[in-house]
Amino acid sequence: QGQLVESGGGLVQPGGSLRLSCAASRSVFSINTMGWYRRAPGKQRELVATITSNGYTHYADSVKGRFTISRGNANNTVSLQMNSLKLDDTAVYYCLVVTTQYNYWGQGTQVTVSS
Repeated sequence: QGQLVESGGGLVQPGGSLRLSCAASRSVFSINTMGWYRRAPGKQRELVATITSNGYTHYADSVKGRFTISRGNANNTVSLQMNSLKLDDTAVYYCLVVTTQYNYWGQGTQVTVSS
């Protein structure tokens, strides 16, 4: 409970930008991959982007060129810069942290794109 803290969701107009952040507590260690997933209303959860400890990134086709995932210098934070947001980006966004032992999920943050 409470190992991941997410922030940055909100309401934005189409074409706008938001930045999501996720910080892992000190109890989360041996972090490998970090990433973001999302669940839109009536749909299954889907991968948005991931980044490994070596900095390799992977993006869903639907967000390539618009979203950028990055890790903080302390390697226990991950951010998602979302530009050119579309109506279809509306969803609850979840942070994922993969360690050598466990997978941790954030509580979710709502992103709503609406005119």
